[in-house]
Amino acid sequence: MSEAQRPDHRDLGAAVTVDDVRALTGAATPHFAQQIRNRVARLIAPLPADHPARLVGEAEVRRLTALSRSGEVRGALAQPGMPGLPSTALPRG
Repeated sequence: MSEAQRPDHRDLGAAVTVDDVRALTGAATPHFAQQIRNRVARLIAPLPADHPARLVGEAEVRRLTALSRSGEVRGALAQPGMPGLPSTALPRG
């Protein structure tokens, strides 16, 4: 679903929970981090400042912003004699 998450759930006026935020952000990758960040920001926007889902959502927005800029490392480090793959944040050349 593009830039929307469970509109059927939202239309019923269901309360936003921490689990809703975690369901969106759990499998985030650098490639999709900005889109997920936007979804989370819209989901938590109407919540009061001290709402648990908003607090978790704000932390996830920061994490996703960083993830989208710096990428992530998975698996083992480069083997001797083999350079690691550069981050997208590093200049190439």
